[in-house]
Amino acid sequence: MSFVKTGLFSLVFLVAISVSADVSLPVGSAPQPLELTHFPSRMHAFIWRNWPVVEAERLADVLQTDAASVQAVAESMGLPPQEPVDPYNRNRIYITLIRRNWHLLPYEQLLQLLLFTPEELAHSLQEDDFLYIKLGSLKPNCEPLLYTTPTPEQQQRCAEIKALVEAQFGDALQEPAEPRFHFLKDLNQVQPQTAKPHSGGGRFSPRYIYSYCALYGDPLLNDDLDSYPEGLLQQLAAIGVDGLWVHTVLRQLAPSPLFPEFGEGHEIRLKNLRKLVERARRYGLGIFLYVNEPRSMPDAFFTTRQDIRGVPIAGQYCMCTSTPLVRQWLADSLAYVFTEVPGLAGAFTITASENPTNCASHGQQANCPRCKDRTPAEIIAEVNATVAEGVHRGNPDATVIAWDWGWNNAWAPDAIARLPKSVRLMSVSEWDLPIERGGIKTSVGEYSLSAVGPGPRAIAHWGAAKKAGLKTMAKMQINCTWELSAVPYLPVLDLIADHCSRLLAQDVDGLMLSWTLGGYPSPNLALIQQFDQPTPPTKEAALDALALEWFGPQGAPLARKAWTCFSEAFQNYPYHGGVVYTCPAQYGPSNLLYPKKTGYAATMVGIPYDDVDRWRGPYPVEIFAQQFALIAEGWNQGIETLRQAVQAAPADRQQAGIEQLRFAEAAQLHFASVANQTTFTRLRNTLLDEKNALEQDQRSAIQDQMKEILRDEIRIARRLFSLTSEDSRIGFEASNQYYYLPVDLMEKTIDCQSILDRMDEFYP
Repeated sequence: MSFVKTGLFSLVFLVAISVSADVSLPVGSAPQPLELTHFPSRMHAFIWRNWPVVEAERLADVLQTDAASVQAVAESMGLPPQEPVDPYNRNRIYITLIRRNWHLLPYEQLLQLLLFTPEELAHSLQEDDFLYIKLGSLKPNCEPLLYTTPTPEQQQRCAEIKALVEAQFGDALQEPAEPRFHFLKDLNQVQPQTAKPHSGGGRFSPRYIYSYCALYGDPLLNDDLDSYPEGLLQQLAAIGVDGLWVHTVLRQLAPSPLFPEFGEGHEIRLKNLRKLVERARRYGLGIFLYVNEPRSMPDAFFTTRQDIRGVPIAGQYCMCTSTPLVRQWLADSLAYVFTEVPGLAGAFTITASENPTNCASHGQQANCPRCKDRTPAEIIAEVNATVAEGVHRGNPDATVIAWDWGWNNAWAPDAIARLPKSVRLMSVSEWDLPIERGGIKTSVGEYSLSAVGPGPRAIAHWGAAKKAGLKTMAKMQINCTWELSAVPYLPVLDLIADHCSRLLAQDVDGLMLSWTLGGYPSPNLALIQQFDQPTPPTKEAALDALALEWFGPQGAPLARKAWTCFSEAFQNYPYHGGVVYTCPAQYGPSNLLYPKKTGYAATMVGIPYDDVDRWRGPYPVEIFAQQFALIAEGWNQGIETLRQAVQAAPADRQQAGIEQLRFAEAAQLHFASVANQTTFTRLRNTLLDEKNALEQDQRSAIQDQMKEILRDEIRIARRLFSLTSEDSRIGFEASNQYYYLPVDLMEKTIDCQSILDRMDEFYP
């Protein structure tokens, strides 16, 4: 994935613990785990959090007890009887399991819970979209967790939790809930009659996206290819998408006489890739490979290959692309893949990402004896030229896209001028766009729907590309961004229409419509189709046509008003690279409130903790909370209007309208909760840091504010529980799997009520 270099994150595995003779798992600084004071014990927290997704028998194995004992503890806390766990979903929720047990289990027991080998977990932590970084680049030092008979005090606390669960969720728990991943069954349904796939030939081509439900790390090892359901392909094609991109690691796709250790399992992956290409082609979709190469390798790989060892980064070494041998491997491997899989649509490169690849990828080329006298532009352009040569040797008609992500503005024009004429240049449209929110001036890095591109960086780079005779591409996020990714799409259609109109003015040739988030078939994506015509409509005409299609003649004017409400409110988002990666927006009400400071730093789209200073980026804490409150307030107005639009829509279109309304309400609850969490944490810190300087009436006033927020968070969590129980898409994103489950929203109410009940104890 891509993120702004804010200095917040590190790729280095600082310390590792050996869990087998051959594998060490990273632990970093290994701090003490969180103390979850709202549960009777860590054992109770473990059973609670895993109850909906792991069989009682396996929980018992981890705790070294029997299933009956585990079931008794669950029942004592008011958890409903356990539903059967679908084996089909086990491989789809392992990231969620890792995250929710990170502070509960040591590695040995985590492996037991996941049914992973140490090798599998090590690979996941490194390759699953920077999972170890998302977990904070550290593993809490958890003691082994064993079952112990609950004490009388613990039993009393369980009874209190059970009473709270009954009071807050008793009726809701009697209602049927949609199982997690139920949306996969819907996306596997192929409709006998559907709109003819968009034929293209309009203004933007290609228009490619990531699968809404693709496993990130190594999806092509799955023979069932359930990362790309048939119905999803059909629906995406019907609303104008013409391609999908797939995460790959080249050494897993091709054997090499130059490096015999490469290529293990490539036959399975290529077989599945061929199947995917053929299936996608039936719907007019092309398959694009993500090429972030050559990946760095451990020191042992270079024992007899010192002549190709590049600069050290993140505990590994680059394969130096200034050597003919490495460039030969890169080109030959790509030629092999594109020959063995005829019909591949193309590839896009990232040559300066977080993953260390070439020696200039992190600006370290001066430390390489072969690269030190070369410019980054030379090295980066050469890598892209090598990729293009290999791809086109295998398939002359394939499209090669060089993404300028991470390229320094000082040398990017030179790199662009050096690219082969057969390569397209892609820029993040909104990057470097100046904005002002809440009186604070900053600029957009990427992943923004709230700020409409293009920005000056993209315009300059596209200009350089056109001068060099290259076609241009815009990288966008159409459905959602890291501003909020816990719903399939945000109905901010006015902002998207404005963005499309501006891209038409820049004469951009094609679009990348998402990173790993935002691949769901939606009205947002359908709006792109409105503009992808030889003679595109105006912004207003496109929005009117879309509203009519989705809500009918009576509902369309109301839907348009609602979309405008959402779009105007969303422009209050306090955007900053650090904000979108660390604030609690993805987790919303599921993020706990902590009565005492945790000492943990918020992580990249991982665990927000209570790190309000990192959440807020350059915004003063009061302004930060105010901006989210403004979004929530404006969003509420749009929800009421959208509800009227749904009621006015024809019967055959009401279901899609109900879903849009549900997503809009879920988003509003997230925004309101971020405002609450920010203010609560600020007030808590004031009580803890300034307790000796506060008068009693000041302390009482602060506590009253905190109590009000706690009660509101209970309300919000209760409502989101209902919405996410109704719809398995809420809380899901492909590379992070489920941010939260309904049971986590139940836990939030327990957490809030515990603080309410113990306010005098926590803040004497």
